[in-house]
Amino acid sequence: MNNIVIFGAPGSGKGTQSDKLIAKYGFEHISTGDVLRSEIKNGTELGKTAKEYIDKGQLIPDELMVDILASVYDSFGKEHKGVIFDGFPRTIPQAEALKAMLAERGHRIAAMIELDVPEEELMKRLILRGKESGRSDDNEETIKKRLGVYHNQTAPLIDWYKKEGVHNHINGLGELDTIFGDITTVIDQL
Repeated sequence: MNNIVIFGAPGSGKGTQSDKLIAKYGFEHISTGDVLRSEIKNGTELGKTAKEYIDKGQLIPDELMVDILASVYDSFGKEHKGVIFDGFPRTIPQAEALKAMLAERGHRIAAMIELDVPEEELMKRLILRGKESGRSDDNEETIKKRLGVYHNQTAPLIDWYKKEGVHNHINGLGELDTIFGDITTVIDQL
């Protein structure tokens, strides 16, 4: 079983590459944003609790987020091929909580795939995505804030996963299929 953290700044291609990995390997996929929307829409107890935080403009506590992820993870059954974690963890305490949750099940993260894209390219991609999709959070001011949060809070995970021995750096700039080829080379060696 190959559980994978796909990692990178907003606009680095995590969602695009996750879709390709799912198609090739049959992995399950946990996108924290999608999971939260689904739990809230379905009116689950976890969803109701999460909604209370969101409605107050607060971040969801790590413990609650891990409980939600554990619930989704367990729904895949014991014999899945692996799960791509997309958008989680974002901090070292979250990475530690994810590691503990998986360890309770006798599982682990097999690889952290870091998609590294220069900031100028991220800005171009996100502004274009905003124009194409109408996503209100893809405007220059918000993008700069999101990238600042990424660099300050999330980027330290790179060193954490290096210490865990599962970090894999991938150049996220270039042809889509070339980047995907670099990722599959890592996964095929797991």
